[in-house]
Amino acid sequence: MKICINRSINHHNTLRLNIGDVVLGNNSHNGIKNLETEKSNENVNTSPSQRRKSRRKRLPIWFKTTLPTGEAQSRFNITKTNVHENNLHTVCEEARCPNVHDCWGRGTATFMIAGKECTRACKFCAVGTIKNPPPLDPLEPSRIAKSVKIMGISHAVITVVNRDDLTDSGAGHYKKCIDTIYENSPDVTLELLCSDLDGNLDSLAYLLENSPLSVFAHNVECVPRLDNSVRDPRASFKQSTTILKQAKKIRPDIMTKSSLMVGVGETDEEIIEAMQLLREADVDMITIGQYLQPTWKHLIVDRFPTPKQFAKWDGLAREMGFKAVASGPLVRSSYRAGLLLNEANGGPPVVTISTSGSAVSNLYSGPSKDGLP
Repeated sequence: MKICINRSINHHNTLRLNIGDVVLGNNSHNGIKNLETEKSNENVNTSPSQRRKSRRKRLPIWFKTTLPTGEAQSRFNITKTNVHENNLHTVCEEARCPNVHDCWGRGTATFMIAGKECTRACKFCAVGTIKNPPPLDPLEPSRIAKSVKIMGISHAVITVVNRDDLTDSGAGHYKKCIDTIYENSPDVTLELLCSDLDGNLDSLAYLLENSPLSVFAHNVECVPRLDNSVRDPRASFKQSTTILKQAKKIRPDIMTKSSLMVGVGETDEEIIEAMQLLREADVDMITIGQYLQPTWKHLIVDRFPTPKQFAKWDGLAREMGFKAVASGPLVRSSYRAGLLLNEANGGPPVVTISTSGSAVSNLYSGPSKDGLP
């Protein structure tokens, strides 16, 4: 059953996520004509927030996905129960990922550690912001290790919130969580989606020393020109690529990975330039996905590149020398992370593996009966 993404799950078994309606910016380019902002009903006396709410529109037709059924539905329920009973924070829920049913239906999850709120306030992110977060939970490493073991997963992704309140930006805690998982499940491959550690290369070196990680990931998020309008002032493309390049220098045996969002004001040419800069930083793996506005308070969506355009970026990334690529409207940085690692190590490309919806657009083969461009 294919369905358009909307807001929540109701008793009719219709998939509805928080990204169901989106907002187009005034400067949209390469957009969808039938999604243009309708201002005729806007009152000049309404507040900015009311006007932004009134401009929420539906997603393009290619944003479809499939609900899990049968065994996949059972795995989804088991994973959800395990996450909640163990008081775990997952980026799947906190960041409102559109692929939560696909991933949890496979018995996998991306765990978010060091708290559920971030010390930064990037304009695209659904994770909560706090200036002075509570202390780190000393039981978190063992709790996550227990859950990974119970789930029986083969590839665990650990992502973090920024902890600028800590002198090491949380590196010590991240390391302890990773090491504890490995001690309890040595056959599980591990991936860390890390913060920029406030640019502290000493913290990075400590984190990676003798680490059992298979993948070190850090997202540049957007093209360099848009740092100030998209990311927290403490983050930058340059600082992010410095962290990625240094990580590869410290541990050349670990795969490095990064992710780009589109639809935040960039051009096609800037995406290609950013991809090239990531290759120059020795990044091995890349994901490219559509930005979707979590709430009306967040950054407005600028455009919706078609699946065909995502497929072009996929091809260009491979030509540049990336070892693994996932490019599509619903792709997120941890999307099918284990399969992407397998691809980087010489396995089949993720794009050749059957998927739901438009998560990987290189499966695109021309206009479909549904009218996909």
